[in-house]
Amino acid sequence: MKTAVEFLVEQINNSTMPVRKAIEQAKEMEKQQIIEAHGNKLKQSRDEGNYEYWFSGLDYYNKAFKKTDK
Repeated sequence: MKTAVEFLVEQINNSTMPVRKAIEQAKEMEKQQIIEAHGNKLKQSRDEGNYEYWFSGLDYYNKAFKKTDK
């Protein structure tokens, strides 16, 4: 498995696809790698069972890397 950076460097060095397309593909690879690395984690309150929920890799990615005005 290649990292997104390794993929991008390879594509630029080999000129196998347009640079813009390689960059977009590398960004998508990085997103998927972050989501997979985070996995799904169970979060619980520190109090006696006030709440419990799953925090998915996609939830983490969106919270950490998607900047929105909401």
